[in-house]
Amino acid sequence: MSKVKFAIPKGSLEEATFKLLESSWTRVSRKSRTYRVFLDDPEIMVKMLRPQEIPNLVSDGLYDVGITGKDWINETKSDVDPLLDLEYGKIKLVIAIPDTLKFKNFDQMIAEYAKKKKILRLSSEYLTNASKFIKSCKSYKKAFGNKDPMIITPWMRVGTNKNVQIHLSFGATEAKPPEDVDAIMDVTETGTTLKQNGLKIIDTVMKSSAHLIANKQSLKDKNKREKIFDIVTLMSGAVQGKKYLHLYLNIKENNLKKLLKELPSLKKPTVSPLSEKGWVGVNTVILKTDFHKLIPKLRKIAQGIVVHEPRQILQLEEIKRDEEN
Repeated sequence: MSKVKFAIPKGSLEEATFKLLESSWTRVSRKSRTYRVFLDDPEIMVKMLRPQEIPNLVSDGLYDVGITGKDWINETKSDVDPLLDLEYGKIKLVIAIPDTLKFKNFDQMIAEYAKKKKILRLSSEYLTNASKFIKSCKSYKKAFGNKDPMIITPWMRVGTNKNVQIHLSFGATEAKPPEDVDAIMDVTETGTTLKQNGLKIIDTVMKSSAHLIANKQSLKDKNKREKIFDIVTLMSGAVQGKKYLHLYLNIKENNLKKLLKELPSLKKPTVSPLSEKGWVGVNTVILKTDFHKLIPKLRKIAQGIVVHEPRQILQLEEIKRDEEN
């Protein structure tokens, strides 16, 4: 069997990706200043690349699977299968303008600039999303019909509408207004950097997080599909593991019914008799968000609690159903 080629992101998603890999496999290593990553599975070849490149590389079959942001899957219009939301790298793609301006949304801004026949300039790395969003605005349709906004990069200009321009940004997008452009489309986690640069958010275009994606042809290859779903199983288990706690506690048998009534669990708790008569051990997995609610109740009836953070929780029934579809 040929190796499954796995592209992982370098840059802002890199640290969180490595933490997830380390929770998913028992050994993850790389040599300094290289882009090669080694797992304890010789059938998987891993390489680090820019997240912007990964959707197209997976779509074209140069890699079988990859991790990238939903924002870049959307931006590149790549024909890939999203297999798993990895639930990190959570950001919003937003429109922001100088906080001195009074516009409540970008639609108002387009209408005002069109009325005054002023050129409206927007800076972004997300040229496809910017053009799509602008063309969806009612005021744009009213003023310019189906014309494409002009996209301007150092090497090309495309689009027929010079009155609304999208300028490719190579980073530090928040520094562009007001001298260079009138507005920006950029990603943010909290909006703090935008505020520090005198900008305010007026529209949210989309929400994004890191996703595991696959090449469609690779999923049709029987051997590669098996290995890809091994990857899905392990990574899904690591994602789920972050949400739960493993509890083990000892309790008097006459308090068991009361405990089980209060105790949420992933499945049914395991109850085992202890060597001391009249006592049982209860073994269960609960959501982290439920733990603080249980403490006041457990203090009164349990002898002691051992708490573990599980590395992985493998819900194999769900993965098996996905494989069969």
